[in-house]
Amino acid sequence: MAKKRQQTMHDEDQLASVITRLKRANGQLSAIVRMLEEGRSCEDVVYQIAAVNKAVNTAAFTLISSNLKECITEGNRDSEEVTEKLQKLFLSLA
Repeated sequence: MAKKRQQTMHDEDQLASVITRLKRANGQLSAIVRMLEEGRSCEDVVYQIAAVNKAVNTAAFTLISSNLKECITEGNRDSEEVTEKLQKLFLSLA
């Protein structure tokens, strides 16, 4: 029996925003690799890594906050289960 896939987000605008942010971060990561290959300064590379990190974290927090909103509005989940899952998600980003 196939496992039912849960949709990540129902808010299409938020989903588009997350996808755009992650695609941009992916491009930044490729640029960081090129910078390292070209022998760019450590300072320049670290600033770019920090920018990628922020973009990925923002995408993750957007996913979590959107999921939280959906959990609250749908009201069809055990609140303790939802709380535990969200705590784990937030802690994974800490």
